[in-house]
Amino acid sequence: MAENVTIWYRGASYALGQGPGFYGIWPAGAAQAQPFEWWPENPEGWYGAWSRFTGIEVAGTIVPVGQHAAAATGTGPAAAPGTVASTRSRAVLAAALLAAGVVCGIAGLFPSYLAGASLAQKSANLVPHVIYFAAWSASAALIFLGGTRLRMGALLGIGTSIVTFGLFFADVGTVIAGGAHLIGAGLVLGIIGWLACAAGSAVALQFRSGQVRSGQVRSGGAPGRLLGHAKGSVLTLVLAAVAGLGAAIAFAPSWDSYTLRTAAGATQSVTAGNAFANPAPMIAGDVAVMVALVAVAVVAALWRPARQGAALLAGAIVPMAAQAISALVLLGQAAPPTQFGISPAAAAQLGLTISSGVTPVFWVYCAFVVALAVMVARLLIPTRPVALDAMPPGWPQAGSAQAAWPAAGGSVSAQP
Repeated sequence: MAENVTIWYRGASYALGQGPGFYGIWPAGAAQAQPFEWWPENPEGWYGAWSRFTGIEVAGTIVPVGQHAAAATGTGPAAAPGTVASTRSRAVLAAALLAAGVVCGIAGLFPSYLAGASLAQKSANLVPHVIYFAAWSASAALIFLGGTRLRMGALLGIGTSIVTFGLFFADVGTVIAGGAHLIGAGLVLGIIGWLACAAGSAVALQFRSGQVRSGQVRSGGAPGRLLGHAKGSVLTLVLAAVAGLGAAIAFAPSWDSYTLRTAAGATQSVTAGNAFANPAPMIAGDVAVMVALVAVAVVAALWRPARQGAALLAGAIVPMAAQAISALVLLGQAAPPTQFGISPAAAAQLGLTISSGVTPVFWVYCAFVVALAVMVARLLIPTRPVALDAMPPGWPQAGSAQAAWPAAGGSVSAQP
């Protein structure tokens, strides 16, 4: 037999390479044995093999093997001089931009944000921004650590930045609709912080630790990419689209419910928070949030490797979950009578009390956000790889006299 195994990458415990018609993972130093996992020899198979290999191997131990020999086949790694140093410097730049954006955003929590009030003065406004900054901080840390975590961090930051764009635009819309006198230094610092975080995420996403072009895989492995609809999981795509669309639709109606009671026992219920009851610039921001969420959910479902799509979707979920948490925080705060155009003195004279609650649509929204979080978990769980006990057509069946691989007389070549 003339079956050959070409090892492309080695790590502390495993090796990744190619056999006749498949990509496989072997225990380190045991290329002569059967691969314990393998994938079909096609682009998607390579992405699956690389994703699995980098997932089980110790970070920082993966090194390319036989660059010149593998490159001659048109399918192996071919590292470019200076790539590692360039990648590291740009990773540091991206992480620094994100860190600067977070610092700037935190500084913007304390000055006037809108109409003389700061975000720090009201916990319902403070909490969601703190959650955004936590997500961007995690993105910066992952990018700085590098390796397989770099692209995960970039996508996490991109997802958060895309959705929060609409939220910040809605705040700017308040100024556009109400006048420039409403803007405060906190809003300016917040926008600068968003720009820095978005730029840092984009810088990290722009470059790749590896590149696939014309069948060639460069050192550092396969980058994330978008697969066509037919190549992705239809079920995952449908579920992500439905969950994203459901959360987007439930984001618009009123969430806040207030019940006014007089001393005589009369009650009146009112709702607040309908996105389409605001001025047009604020509506534009809320619509941008809704469109961004659905778009990111669909892109994340199609992204390969799937775990990178999970990072993108997780980033988009962060601000949406933050909005729900903000509503719950607001629920625990007393609603002032001035919110309904009644002075505290008049409310006391009438014996008026106000209780807060949420509308049923809020819980529907929460259910869809949880469904999106489940989609993240689904994307993080790798698809069960094909094992040698599931041979492709034409291979000897497991348990037969010819099932052992490679057979006697076969050769195994691990490229030096």
